Amino acid sequence: MMTNNENSRVAIVGAGAVGGYYGARLAESGLDVRFLLRSDYEHVMKHGFQIQSVAGDFSLPGVSVSKSSEEIGEVDVVIIAWKTTANEHYNKVITPLLHKETVIITLQNGLGNVEELSRLFGAERVFGGLCFVCINKLSPGVISHTASGLIRLGKYSCGDKAILGGLVRLLCDGGIKCEAVDDLEKAQWMKLVWNIPFNGLTISEGGIDTAELLEMEGMEERVLRIMKEVQSVGKALGHEIEDCFLTDQVRVTKLMGKYRPSSMIDFVEGRAVELASIWGKPLKVAKSIGVDTPEIQYLLDKVAEVC
Repeated sequence: MMTNNENSRVAIVGAGAVGGYYGARLAESGLDVRFLLRSDYEHVMKHGFQIQSVAGDFSLPGVSVSKSSEEIGEVDVVIIAWKTTANEHYNKVITPLLHKETVIITLQNGLGNVEELSRLFGAERVFGGLCFVCINKLSPGVISHTASGLIRLGKYSCGDKAILGGLVRLLCDGGIKCEAVDDLEKAQWMKLVWNIPFNGLTISEGGIDTAELLEMEGMEERVLRIMKEVQSVGKALGHEIEDCFLTDQVRVTKLMGKYRPSSMIDFVEGRAVELASIWGKPLKVAKSIGVDTPEIQYLLDKVAEVC
């Protein structure tokens, strides 16, 4: 697996903000990138992608786009960036893209994705990526990247670390800042420190951006209480997340300005929200190990009520 990055074929499954941005970066670097698209297919086929980025604007007027996995065929790397609400289609969509040594990277939110992919396709080929980036899709094929861009990448099961190293090099060579993590589960809970409060509260407060949220009286303290509960679950699982990491997440969010989290966008645009992966499954883990998380439970209840 991953013996020659330069000749690797990459499929992007779900080319919205996340998949479109990272896939475009890889394509711009010269890699053979094939995008699986649904609603934006016609526009991207005709006009390609336009990336407005703090790292430099660029456009890709001609990209390889398909409506079906069968049309794309077998590739070396599958990058999954669709919403977890579509995970029931894993088997149908991913299977035609795989050969014996294909590796799968999921850039999806929350918990449960690497487990399901491993069950379906084998743990040895599954990797989890945590995206620390501010990106929004402005219109079909037009993506705004306003901050960061780091992917923290880890292997789901024990195995050949050389494959992980090859994937990190592939992404870095493609213009994406990427670093390997030894403990994927810890990295997932660190990402949930931000995702659980900010995706949830921007929805429960009516569909507002992070700047509006943090300007509300007492809201910063509430965010930190929710983060503390995530931290407690992580600690019970054996993952120490420092207090300074929590406060730094609030500080960085303030610097983002009027950022619109992906779940809030789904909510205001009438799409299904990732309730299970971002809130439901973490809560299930907390209950299974006896960690009390009333703030997260209340938040999930409010989000589920308005959605």
